[in-house]
Amino acid sequence: MRIGIDIDNCISNFNDVLLEEYLKHDRELRSAGIINERTYITKGMFDWSKEENDGFYYSNIERIAKSLKPLRNSKEMIDKLKNDGNEIYIISARDNGEYTDPWKMTKEWLGKYEIYYDKLILTDKYKKGPVCKENNIDIMIEDTIKNCEDIEQNGTKCLLMSIRYNEEEKRFERVKNWKEIYYKISKLYKKEKQEKINIILDTDTYNECDDQFAVSYMIKSQDRFNVEAITIAPYHHENDISIEEGQEKSYQEVLKICKWLNFETKDKVFKGSTGYVENGYNEINEAVNKIIEVSNKNKKTYIVAIGAITNVALAIKKAPNIINKIEVIWLGGHSPYYKNNDEFNFRQDVQAVKDVLNSGVKITVIPCKGVASNLKISIYELEHYLKGKSKLCDYLCSRFYNDGIHGIQTRRVIWDISAIAYLINKEWFEEKEMSCPEINKDLSYKFNENNSKINFVTYLDSDKIYKDLFEKLV
Repeated sequence: MRIGIDIDNCISNFNDVLLEEYLKHDRELRSAGIINERTYITKGMFDWSKEENDGFYYSNIERIAKSLKPLRNSKEMIDKLKNDGNEIYIISARDNGEYTDPWKMTKEWLGKYEIYYDKLILTDKYKKGPVCKENNIDIMIEDTIKNCEDIEQNGTKCLLMSIRYNEEEKRFERVKNWKEIYYKISKLYKKEKQEKINIILDTDTYNECDDQFAVSYMIKSQDRFNVEAITIAPYHHENDISIEEGQEKSYQEVLKICKWLNFETKDKVFKGSTGYVENGYNEINEAVNKIIEVSNKNKKTYIVAIGAITNVALAIKKAPNIINKIEVIWLGGHSPYYKNNDEFNFRQDVQAVKDVLNSGVKITVIPCKGVASNLKISIYELEHYLKGKSKLCDYLCSRFYNDGIHGIQTRRVIWDISAIAYLINKEWFEEKEMSCPEINKDLSYKFNENNSKINFVTYLDSDKIYKDLFEKLV
């Protein structure tokens, strides 16, 4: 999980120190004491005028911030959360004009008390919601009610740190100390790890050798996946195989792999499109209907597309209501920084790509060149780990060596396992949210600033992916 943590009142004892400073100064003014305990320190707790409050606060806030100390057990529990495999993002509204150099001051304070973090983000007041969304924060620890409202409206869960001025708030899950924070996040993390995700794999299985690996990887990962369906994506090679022939070969290939893995195929494997949206194809087929059926049935379904994205585009066109119930993971095109997207999955049905990107569906694109291309491996490595382990493993090695399309090769990229691995463990990947691009005539991306966003994977750890794949296949 990616955990966001506010600093003041969540890691530091900000309110306690601020109150001490106000009480001390109040005695110097006129010793009126606290006149309203139910409001915030700077918002009328004392009988100070606005000029008195602002004058004291802005003259002393930097000194006060530097004098803060960590809350009890905060460092220890943050360390434990990191050791459990979580990422720590410290997100503070200190970039608000109150400090001379908020970055330097904050880094020095965190370093002084050895507070661990993977990334430090400073923002202005009440702007944390978009920041959490942009950085894919799973859960945020926050003390300000207005921030919690904004954060949860942007799709991130909040834990509200209990302090005096928010104690009557009932809308958010509350925590009182760092041991409770650790307990709640650990429980949530374990639940997330245990819950299976609903998945549909849309695959042109017979096209190369990589789809067979991906199908096998998914089925061998049923501790993570509830496999709802395997749908057959269209593909063809000019002067070699028609789309209809490719459909049948892919369908039979899936059945063969599933039989080896004892995976029940009844009501699970469905033939898909026999044409491309690019060429005016608009027929509804078994695969499209199944995608719609499963998407409507579940609260959330992941559609992993590792071929032309035609079936997905047609399902969204027929039933646009599924957009908010699905998330698409697509292996297609190249790095957004590459000169074009002259890539097999992309160029087969460019209009389908446009339709999906413009639909507003949540989508993560795994580029081929520049990302999935890092999954290059040799037949010698494959045979070392897989040969002789099972009929399936021997077949995968044989298919890798000669995929029937590109001839005999001793080194290839097993592209498609990247999309399965992404849903198994996102910590093996780095990603970046970008504006949804237009597609130029030469198939390059054109990026304009707009409100529509998509996610691009920018890096993958091939060693960890292959380690997991080999462990599961044998």
